[in-house]
Amino acid sequence: MLAYKCKLDKYDPTVVSAGSRKVILGLGNFLFQDEGFGVHAVLALKEELGEIGDVELLDGGVMGLNLLPLIEECQNLLVLDAIDAGQPAGTIIELNKDEIPLYAGAKLSEHQVSFQEVLGLARFRDRLPNHLYLIGVQPECFSIGIGLSQPVADALPQVTLRAKGILRSWGLI
Repeated sequence: MLAYKCKLDKYDPTVVSAGSRKVILGLGNFLFQDEGFGVHAVLALKEELGEIGDVELLDGGVMGLNLLPLIEECQNLLVLDAIDAGQPAGTIIELNKDEIPLYAGAKLSEHQVSFQEVLGLARFRDRLPNHLYLIGVQPECFSIGIGLSQPVADALPQVTLRAKGILRSWGLI
């Protein structure tokens, strides 16, 4: 199991900003193995980089629609998440702003709102971040349990390397 010395701030929907936030957002649930990849990735990135000026490293968990205000306040948003793209476990998937599909697939309940739909709402309201990039890894296991499967854990160093490349291209590190 991965151990981290640092902690992430949880996203607080009561904090409002003027639309210029720079955020690295980890999505997922630690309690369902690879589903927690995004949070593991942002923790690993924080351990490597420490504090990065005015860039916020946040645990977005599985907050769904509650993330809409955050997204709309961002100038730069780097999202780290587990992405089921039908690839072999551990495959890294990267999508820029225009490549991210803004629709949801099958849902168990109409009460569920996916992160893609939240991005779609932000686009509909013309408040999508100017710089938006998603880096994810194909999960292997969503079973209850703490820790990442081996193929997903093995991809983590490459994901942090690619995330640093995006942050450099945006002039944030």
